[in-house]
Amino acid sequence: MDLQVYQVDSFTTEAFKGNPAGVCITTNGLSESLMLSIAEEMAVSETAFLSLSDMRLRWFTPKAEVKLCGHGTLAVAHVLKESGQVKSGDSVNFETLSGRLTAFINGSTVELDFPSPVIEFYVPQSQDLLDHLGIEASKVISFGHFDTKVFIDVDNEEILKKLQPNFEAMKQTNGRGVLVTARSNSHELDFVSRYFAPWVGVNEDPVTGSAHCALTVYWSEKLGKLKLKGYQASERGGYIATELLSNGRTKLIGSAVTVIKGVMQVPVV
Repeated sequence: MDLQVYQVDSFTTEAFKGNPAGVCITTNGLSESLMLSIAEEMAVSETAFLSLSDMRLRWFTPKAEVKLCGHGTLAVAHVLKESGQVKSGDSVNFETLSGRLTAFINGSTVELDFPSPVIEFYVPQSQDLLDHLGIEASKVISFGHFDTKVFIDVDNEEILKKLQPNFEAMKQTNGRGVLVTARSNSHELDFVSRYFAPWVGVNEDPVTGSAHCALTVYWSEKLGKLKLKGYQASERGGYIATELLSNGRTKLIGSAVTVIKGVMQVPVV
């Protein structure tokens, strides 16, 4: 069986920047085992699978399925537009494990309507996790949990940029993902962030759209503004414009670039 596959760099206007996502769009859904095998073969942080018959969208890391993926959703919307299946001005609804997600197609960007998480800050700090990340407890402004992930605000952008986590040590503890953020030193940005998820095979995610929903909730309240601009300070780096909507959901705005188109030859079992 031949499957059309793509690799798309999301949340960037340049190839080899932003976050690469695999994309596989089929008429009908694939088996879960096959999707996981394809994700392992694509070997990027997430591969997105869209079934056109029911518009069901799923995302897999090389190790596991995830409930929400911003850059993978952006990549799918970008491929749909590039292949002529949707056009500027259209909106596309996807059925996902996180409910219905909508992508609004613009000329050069895509707007994603995503759910906003609740961040619980009344939780004890994990000294082991801070040690594995290389963060001094005295530098932590906020420590919380959202969607089974850890949220940490540190008091200096330079601390965030210099982090060199011990991923092997992190994997020996229970976890799902860690989002570290700080207020930006730049007048053009509101915040910076990094995201680590070695437990699911992604030591550092280049640009994490879903994490920006939590970042939008946090920084919107802290800075007293609804529209924000963030930069994820990974090696590849990427920019996301966000907005906290009146209904409590989050809008993520970004661009994408297709870097690979091809056919994957999948054995029929």
